[in-house]
Amino acid sequence: MSASGGPAAGRFDLGGKVALVTGGSRGLGREMVLGLAEAGADVVVVSRKLAACEEVAAQVEALGRRALAVSANVSRWDELDGLVAAAYDHFGRVDVLVNNAGMSLLYGDLAEVDEAMWDKVVGLNLKGPFRLTALVGRRMVAGGGGSIVNVSSTGSIRPMPFMLPYDAAKAGLNALTVGFAHAYGPTVRVNCIMAGPFLTDVSRAWDLEAFEREARHRHALGRGGRPEEIVGAALYFASDASSYTTGAVLRVDGGIP
Repeated sequence: MSASGGPAAGRFDLGGKVALVTGGSRGLGREMVLGLAEAGADVVVVSRKLAACEEVAAQVEALGRRALAVSANVSRWDELDGLVAAAYDHFGRVDVLVNNAGMSLLYGDLAEVDEAMWDKVVGLNLKGPFRLTALVGRRMVAGGGGSIVNVSSTGSIRPMPFMLPYDAAKAGLNALTVGFAHAYGPTVRVNCIMAGPFLTDVSRAWDLEAFEREARHRHALGRGGRPEEIVGAALYFASDASSYTTGAVLRVDGGIP
């Protein structure tokens, strides 16, 4: 059978499904939104900036799928009930949740990390995904199943002094992945993409010359990731292709040693 339209392709089909993607207006989130839509899913696009969400939602609709743009700050616990209610009121269900929203803040010395900075980073990368997974996960259980995909970072297993709050939060997200897989199994699967360095808009702040030099010598693929290269892992976890996979943390990092 050909690769297109055969049984293998059918395992990745998300027709009739609804996905909710946080941080969905740019970077890896935007690529996953469009990838899920191309696989047949309707999508709830979430970020703090409504206009940016609406722009991506229009791209989803151009693919022939339905979309809902929602402005929400995932780090704010009290906004998440409203986000979930909006998704279920509009579509009646959420079959795939992608906890992608994340950020790190720059600082000099570790002693310069104040409580507000710590709370902001941990709130978005860990507290928000915990609450959103709890809210959506229990509805998925009641509805007969679903798939939750967390987006972590290789910093969670290789913490660096200049990103320590972020790396610690992502390590916590790895732990939540395993814990929620047991909490909501067997009907709901919970997995995690541990992303390496991707050349999204955030990479504009990097010393790209130094990064490319290091990548050529140390990374197995010798380069940073293209944003669209996250989509395959997201589709695997979101779809029935990963029906026997839960509590897994998959490195997608170009072969960092």
